[in-house]
Amino acid sequence: MLTPIAYGLAVVLSLFIVLIGARFLLAPRAAAGYGVPAAEGTGDPAYLTVKGVRDLTYGLVGLALIAFTSADAVAWFMLVVALAPLGDTVIVLRHGGSRAVAFGVHFATAVVVLVSAALLFAL
Repeated sequence: MLTPIAYGLAVVLSLFIVLIGARFLLAPRAAAGYGVPAAEGTGDPAYLTVKGVRDLTYGLVGLALIAFTSADAVAWFMLVVALAPLGDTVIVLRHGGSRAVAFGVHFATAVVVLVSAALLFAL
């Protein structure tokens, strides 16, 4: 019973981060929910593109690991990749972003990713 839940959560998280990455690349201004405003009037701010590439890559690597490796490998990946939303939490807080977004989006994401890692380690 734990196996489908553990892998299901890992797949959902990986697909979700792929979609977020694609959104940052295809519609950077729509990514205002990140928590730090983009520089106005500068076109496509570089940090939105960098975040898009990072998120898309993390999501695709997660899906590849799920498809081709063991639960332990996916768990270690999830454990390490949880650093990204934790870092995003700090970035939002240090640059005047909303505490609600910092904790409600980024920190909450880190917690869910860590839960996913724990479930996968339990298999």
